[in-house]
Amino acid sequence: WTVLAGEKNTSNGFMGGVMHVEQINSEGWARTYLVTSNSLATLIDPIHANVERDLALIEERGLTLKYIIGTHTHADHITGGWELAEKAGCDFLMLEGALTYGVSRTVANGSNLLMGEVEFTFHASPGHTTDSMCIEIPGFLFTGDYLFNGSSGTGRDDLPGGNLERHWQALSILQGINEHTQIMSGHEAPGTEPQTLLWNREHNPVLQMSSFEEYKTWQESEW
Repeated sequence: WTVLAGEKNTSNGFMGGVMHVEQINSEGWARTYLVTSNSLATLIDPIHANVERDLALIEERGLTLKYIIGTHTHADHITGGWELAEKAGCDFLMLEGALTYGVSRTVANGSNLLMGEVEFTFHASPGHTTDSMCIEIPGFLFTGDYLFNGSSGTGRDDLPGGNLERHWQALSILQGINEHTQIMSGHEAPGTEPQTLLWNREHNPVLQMSSFEEYKTWQESEW
């Protein structure tokens, strides 16, 4: 999707070389992201139907799959996780407390993880599910269903494990995210390009709300 190159800069988590970010699902609204640094790769939110395709892509590009990361426990985000991890011999990561099958490693809120030259930072963002998290790398925030681009607002909170108030409170983590960060959400219409957090503050209705009651009313009318 985007290639970044730069000199060593540990202050922003990117330490040179080349980082590549790509959305690899060509059909449907569910998104799976591939992040590469040098010859190492991480897949975010892979699904069962695409496991063989994902493995073939990794092999074709001469990459080593280092991590599988799930943003939250819903089937359209994590069903490929344990199977890919098993076949590739890598770790399947989720937020601590996640009950997803096959998770081999958990991460804590605010923790960091290095892959090649890229540093991942994990932000607990409960509300859509209890184990929802956002994954930050320099220039990008992978949000799962915590935040969508534009008018779609956020994922629904009326599913099992969802909590309106916790989701509203969790939106506060965006205060610590650079405004020019690209929001890489878990669902978008095919062909839709990501937008920055700054753009979303102007076009996402949820980010224009000032009270929980507004958010509650919007969620209840939207879903």
